[in-house]
Order: sequence, then C-alpha cells, then structure tokens
Amino acid sequence: MHEGSWGISHTRVPTESRPGHVALIAGFYEDVSAVAKGWKENPVEFDSLFNESKYTWSWGSPDILPMFAKGASGDHVYTYSYDAKREDFGAQDATKLDTWVFDNVKDFFHHARNNQSLFSKINEEKIVFFLHLLGIDTNGHAHRPSSRDYKHNIKKVDDGVKEIVSMFNHFYGNDGKTTFIFTSDHGMTDWGSHGAGHPSETLTPLVTWGAGIKYPQRVSAQQFDDAFLKEWRLENWKRLDVNQADIAPLMTSLIGVPFPLNSVGILPVDYLNNTDLFKAESMFTNAVQILEQFKVKMTQKKEVTLPFLFTPFKLLSDSKQFNILRKARSYIKHRKFDEVVSLCKELIHLALKGLSYYHTYDRFFLGVNVVIGFVGWISYASLLIIKSHSNLIKGVSKEVKKPSHLLPCSFVAIGILVAFFLLIQACPWTYYVYGLLPLPIWYAVLREFQVIQDLVVSVLTYPLSHFVGYLLAFTLGIEVLVLSFFYRYMLTAGLTAFAAWPFLTRLWTRAKMTSLSWTFFSLLLAVFPLMPVVGRKPDISLVMGAGLLVLLLSLCVVTSLMKRKDSFIKEELLVHLLQVLSTVLSMYVVYSTQSSLLRKQGLPLMNQIISWATLASSLVVPLLSSPVLFQRLFSILLSLMSTYLLLSTGYEALFPLVLSCLMFVWINIEQETLQQSGVCCKQKLTSIQFSYNTDITQFRQLYLDDIRRAFFLVFFLVTAFFGTGNIASINSFDLASVYCFLTVFSPFMMGALMMWKILIPFVLVMCAFEAVQLTTQLSSKSLFLIVLVISDIMALHFFFLVKDYGSWLDIGTSISHYVIVMSMTIFLVFLNGLAQLLTTKKLRLCGKPKSHFM
Repeated sequence: MHEGSWGISHTRVPTESRPGHVALIAGFYEDVSAVAKGWKENPVEFDSLFNESKYTWSWGSPDILPMFAKGASGDHVYTYSYDAKREDFGAQDATKLDTWVFDNVKDFFHHARNNQSLFSKINEEKIVFFLHLLGIDTNGHAHRPSSRDYKHNIKKVDDGVKEIVSMFNHFYGNDGKTTFIFTSDHGMTDWGSHGAGHPSETLTPLVTWGAGIKYPQRVSAQQFDDAFLKEWRLENWKRLDVNQADIAPLMTSLIGVPFPLNSVGILPVDYLNNTDLFKAESMFTNAVQILEQFKVKMTQKKEVTLPFLFTPFKLLSDSKQFNILRKARSYIKHRKFDEVVSLCKELIHLALKGLSYYHTYDRFFLGVNVVIGFVGWISYASLLIIKSHSNLIKGVSKEVKKPSHLLPCSFVAIGILVAFFLLIQACPWTYYVYGLLPLPIWYAVLREFQVIQDLVVSVLTYPLSHFVGYLLAFTLGIEVLVLSFFYRYMLTAGLTAFAAWPFLTRLWTRAKMTSLSWTFFSLLLAVFPLMPVVGRKPDISLVMGAGLLVLLLSLCVVTSLMKRKDSFIKEELLVHLLQVLSTVLSMYVVYSTQSSLLRKQGLPLMNQIISWATLASSLVVPLLSSPVLFQRLFSILLSLMSTYLLLSTGYEALFPLVLSCLMFVWINIEQETLQQSGVCCKQKLTSIQFSYNTDITQFRQLYLDDIRRAFFLVFFLVTAFFGTGNIASINSFDLASVYCFLTVFSPFMMGALMMWKILIPFVLVMCAFEAVQLTTQLSSKSLFLIVLVISDIMALHFFFLVKDYGSWLDIGTSISHYVIVMSMTIFLVFLNGLAQLLTTKKLRLCGKPKSHFM
C-alpha cells in the first residue's frame, strides 16, 4: 500500500522446491527428470540470474543453494548453508532455520565493515543477495498451515524481513539503489503437502519494492476469478499477476544483466518504474532472446529431417520474424513505446508456440508406431493364450503347412527401409526402438496365421448372443478400471457389483456362508474409495483401533488352530506370539511418537530403533511359519500389518485388514466356483501347503471363468492403488506417515518408506492370488498373459488420453496414469516373485526338520 507493487505468481507442476527455484532464478520450467537426482543435482547445467550477476551471496538450505553455484562460470556465487540435519520435521522449532539465515546475513554485513576486500565487493553494481527461508515450509509439513507454529513462523519471517531491509538501507546509506523481491517457490495445501496442482500449491505471493519498482497504484475496480482481493482488503490496489518464470527476467532487468540463456519468462514491464524507452528496449531484448531459442530448435530439426518432409512452423516464418523485428525497431525510433511492448509480446507468444511445435515435431510418427506396437503385442499375447493355454481351437483341424520364406523376407526388407529412413535423418537411438519394435511383434502374430483361421472358425460356431454378451462384459470391466483412475468412486461401484455376484450365479445355493462373507467384505471395502484422499487430519485412535482388531483376529485364529491336533506345534506358536508382540510394540511406538512430537521433543531413539527393526523383520518372520496355506497367509498379514501401523496416520490403517479379509474369502469362493464348473478339486483348503516346486502336470487349461479371475486380480490391484489415496498425485502423500522412522528431511528415504506403505496392500493381494492359483490348479504364466492383455488394453486407452496442454495437474495426471498402467506387468512380475518367496520359503529356528501331518 505504501512502497511497491504486488501480485500473484502462478507456478507450474510439480510444485516442489527445486523446479520452483529453477523457474524463479533461471527463468525456465525444469524437466521432471531432475527428480531422478532427488531434485538436488543438475541433470543439465543451466544459466541463471546468479551466473549472470557480478557477485551473488546466498544463505539457506543445502538442498537448494549448491545447484546454482555448481552451474555458475567462474567463482562469483557464494553459498552459506546450515547442516542438513537441521531440516527436522520433529524438531523443537523449525523457525530456527529462518533465524539462522537472518543472523548469518547480519553477521556477514558486520564482518564486511572490517574487511576491505569484501566491503568493496558488496559495493559493486549488479550483485544479488539471496535469502532462502525454509522454516515456514518445514513447519507447514510438520504442523500444517493452520497451526500456531506456522503462524508464529510467519511472524518471525515478517519481523526478520523488516530488520534485514532496515539493515540494508543503513549499510548502503539509504542510497535507494536496492530492490527487494519477496516470493515463494510453491504453496502448500491445508493438510501440509505440495507437489501437485491444487491452487493453494500453484499460487504464490510476489511483493516487490525499492529501486526501479513502481509505487502502489490505486484503481477503482479490477476483475480476477478468485476472492483474494476481498480477503486481503486490497480491492483498490493494483494487482499484477505473473508466471513464475517471469520473475527471472524482472530481476535481470532491475540489475542490468543479460537474460538467462534458456529463460522463457516474459518481462512484466508493469512492475518497472523506469522510462518508456527502457521498458521498450528491455522487452525487445527479451523477444530476441526467446526468438533465438526458437531459431536454434528449428535449425536442429531442419538439419536432421529430409528437405521434402520438413514442415516449418507456419505462424513464424523467416519473413514474419524479419517484419516484426523491423517494425519494432521502427516503433522505438518513432517513440511508439506501447506498440513496441505489445508487438514484442506477440513475437514472444509465437516463438514459445514454435518452440513447443518443434519439441513435439515427431509426435505423430512416434504415436502411430506406439499404437501399431500395442495392437500387435495385444494380438500376440491373445493368440498365445488361445494356442497354448485353452481348448478353444482343439476341435479344429490342424494341417501343418511348410513355412513360407516370403513373410520373413518381407519383414526384413521393411526393417531395412525403416532403419535407412531413420539413419539419413540422424534420429536418436530411441526412434529406432519405436520404429523397429512393431516389426518382430507383427511377424510373430502373422506366423500364427493358422491359429487366427482356426479361431475365426471356432468363434463362428459359437452362439452370437453369448459372444456379444461376453465381449460387452469384458469391455465394461475395462472401462470401469480406466474410469477408476479418474473417479475413485468407480471402485465403489465395481466392488458393489462384486458383492452382488454370488447371488447372480449358483454360488449362493452351494455356499451361503462364503457368499455372505464375500458380500459383506466387498461392501466394507467399497467404503474406502469414498473416503477423502487428502486433507484428512491424523487420527491415532483409528490406528490404535486397527491394531486392536489385528490382535483380536490373532486370538481367534490361534484358538481355532490350537484345537486342531498336531497342526500348530510349538515353533509356530512361538512365531505367532512374536508377531502379536510386534503388533503391540507398533501400537505403542505410534502412540508415543505422536505424543513426543506434540510436545516438540522430536522422535525418541528407542521408537526409531523398534520401527526399523519391525520393518526389517516383516519379510523374514513369515518364513518361519507353517507353509500350510491359511497359516502362512495369516502370518504374512500379521507381519505386514505391524509395519503398516507404523506408517499410518488415520483410517488407512484399517484398509489392509479389510482387504485381507476379502482376499481370504476370495480364496474360498474360487474353490467353490471351480467345483461348480465341474473341475476336479481333490484337496481341502485346510490341507493345502504352499510348495516351491509345483507339479506342472496338475495345471489345467484355461476356461472363460479364468478371464474373470484375472480381471479380479487387476481390479484388486487398482483398488490397492487408489483405495486410500491417489498415488498418481504427489500431494496425496503425508510426510507425517514416516515420522516413526525419521523426521529429518531425506527425500529418497522418505519416498522409499512411502513406496513400501503403498506396496503392502499389493503384496497381500498377490499372496492371496498365489493361493488362488494353487487351489484352482492354474499356471501363473497363463494368468499373467490374461493380465498382460487387460493392462495393455488399458495402457492403449491411456495413451490416447495423455495431454501436454490444459492445466499442469491434467498434464501430470494423464502421464502418471499411462506410466502406472504401462509398468503394471513388470510390477506384477516383481510382486509375484516376492509373493512366491513369502509363501513358499520356510526357514527353521532349530536345525532338525519338522514334518506336518494334516
């Protein structure tokens, strides 16, 4: 209201510290590949405001400052960081991170008065002081933005800024040559997270005052879509919104240095208090700098494309570039400065569109190859199922024909043509993968021409109404799975349909108790997708409740097993008691850690040791239990639940418990469906043991019902994905869930713990599926092929939904959905291996072997 200009800075996804700072200081939106280096290292060195300055001094976090010093040429960027261990979410007071910065800046200027060399340096022109204040972010994560700690931290920063501004003015003798810019790298949700595209994460403040900045401007009215003006009582003070990358050119123009090389920011001239000539020339320079990037990108693409195939960006031809630049220079000469600014903005807009055009130049070619590859792969997997694992074409005559050399020769010729075409265009090696991979896939499909013929003959003999009905049911199932990625309540709809399934078949008449249990647990699990993903407050009483239910369930299972003669020997009983003790300890650790953090005493060392010991033992202890089917599965549930309790903050602690109950019923109900379909099933469930060396002769051929089993597996895995949160969205993660293990900020360790929390429901589903395979005498290979077909049809669906326009939330979500479904099969192979290890391996406490008589 008195000194400067203000507005809202609009950030892009991912709203994390590193990409935010790169946008602010280097003027471009960093590629997400930086996440592979924990947002710390530079995947590609880049130019920045700090590099262009004469000198830069920076104070703050060791996660942010080094990346701008590392890429700088020469030795003119100085960093002062505190120890990484100070970034502790369970510490007594995270405000100390900010007071450390303020104190060190004051000490630095005090020291400069007595050091002639330093004194002369900080009196140079074109210098930058960067104060990185992390306390508010840390307090927001630890205590949430509505907390007293957060508000106290804001007051501290407010007082600190006032003090630093006063100190600067005093040091430089109130010469009026310092500009102050106060902004943020990202925002934060009410539940203390960031990373996604919620407005509270993407809208950040920008307040500027001092040298070269316009004074506050009074206006009668201004239109914005949000209610901030009214909330902040600033309706009559001009608000100037910018994109986050625009702040870099603003800062460079204020200190008079070149724009950073790859900056795509547009200079917000409305912030500048300078002559119209200066604004026009600065805007012209900005336009030329972005146009140069466009020209370089165009030249690179032109050099590697055949002349007759190259299609230039029509909206910005060479003649148009020349005309706009000539006209802009003419306007400057004739002092038509407003026209220069609008013309340069038009040129920047076209250059940025052109940059995007050349970035995505080969999209159609690559997209067509991907679709051809997908369709071929789905066809091949389907043919393999029909040929090797089903009775569908057994009745059709099979005449073995001599293989023709025409087919392989044709594909080799096409392969050589594609490779030559890519070679003369100097395409990167990835293009060869996209271009050549569909060829061997389609060759494998067309080699099975006889199977395709037999399949057509077999399908034509099938009743049309049945065929259409099955196809519609399959398509509907796939669509429900796809929609569940966007609308979690679709999982509720699917689980409700599952609940009604026994009543639509003869299962209800054969096994009433099993059918009722299936319906009850399906409906109970259907509640979870309706619960809020984010914004929930920690509720330790629900975690304690889940722990008590596990203990109650343990008591019931132990009692029932002990009644059986010789089935529950002392060693197993000891293992079981150990797991019960582990659950009790987990409940104690969760409760005492929460209490300790509320008292701001940090994470107790003993709790940390117990947490890590529980995590380490969770995959070993089940291997000591009996390999009898239900005993082993229950042991796995107990071990994983004790870890899950440590990683829970609320209602999600109940999710694996309800999911496991449904899985236990699933194993029973599949046994019933198998007997119903007339397949011989010799063993009782209570006597089946998990065996590492499965007898291949026991495996049977696939039936239509097995497609339903594979669909159930995929559906339960998707439910594990989205049951308590949306793993495709970063802000679904709550850092509070790892506080029993560590509170000091460590992105990789915290990420790994959260990933294990996500994996636990998957492991439970896969272990249950191991049991289903065993009891229904199915080979895992045949079922995996069906799952592969289902996930690939979904992936093809998501491929067409991938966006690079619209809101950054839409873009990020569309890509993450595609990646999740694409990696599902590889993920399943890993999970299947882990489930096999957990179910079939047996470790012994004593040396002598023990036999089990059932």
